[in-house]
Amino acid sequence: HHRGTRPAVNINSEALPRQLRGQPKPLYWVSGDETLLVQESADKIRQFCHRQGFSEREIWHIDAAGNANWQAILLSANSLSLFAERKLLELRCASGKPGEGALKALSGYSSNPNPDCVLLACSPKLETTTTRSKTFKALVEDMLWVQAWPVERSALPAWIGRRLESQGLHATPEALALLAERVEGNLLAAQQEVEKLALLITPGATIDAEVVVRAVADSSRFDVFDLVDFLLKADAAGAVRVINGLKGEGTEAPVILWAISRELRRLISVRQAMDRGKSPDGA
Repeated sequence: HHRGTRPAVNINSEALPRQLRGQPKPLYWVSGDETLLVQESADKIRQFCHRQGFSEREIWHIDAAGNANWQAILLSANSLSLFAERKLLELRCASGKPGEGALKALSGYSSNPNPDCVLLACSPKLETTTTRSKTFKALVEDMLWVQAWPVERSALPAWIGRRLESQGLHATPEALALLAERVEGNLLAAQQEVEKLALLITPGATIDAEVVVRAVADSSRFDVFDLVDFLLKADAAGAVRVINGLKGEGTEAPVILWAISRELRRLISVRQAMDRGKSPDGA
């Protein structure tokens, strides 16, 4: 039996691919409140198990109190598949405190698992009362526990950057900061931005802030660059009309502020050059 070959306890979701090798564990537990990271981690485990021949899949639900038909779940886990296939049993936990009964049922299975069955439990962030229990600590020795930690706001630009690089794209720090501002900490929205840019931009290209704004403009009837044109022409009515249109379409304020501040910085540079004696055209 594999007791004693204890895996790392606090595996971050980004470290998961490095752990998916060799024989599958009898139990994987993915926990966290970041829905995107929980889903992606579970998908990676599903794909890994499928490559190992665990092609049949069952889904069981565990309520907030940890109640489930554990007798039926364990019977299924220890039974041969009707189709003579290895199977993956998914346990969808409604709570981060599944209860001692659930932990004991899983611990009993993991101590003597069926080699033709893998359990995958997904839950919200596990509460301290769960992770500090003796049953859970013993269970950890027989499973791989993946914690989908939130991405801190300060780390979000780098997180987006890594996602873009996985698509063969490079982004400037300014573009990454603008993308992070746009999604306001929503990882699902951030991933959608990455996927959209991957469709719009040629692989190998560098994404700057202007590319990000134009990508927004491509899906908008009102263009932020139209706004800048109206401002430069001192057309207040036109500028207000475009701003109202952008607001109505849900364009985020950071995108608009970026376009305005970029133009202001250019105008300041022109003014400074003129103050040094350059002609207006030369400046």
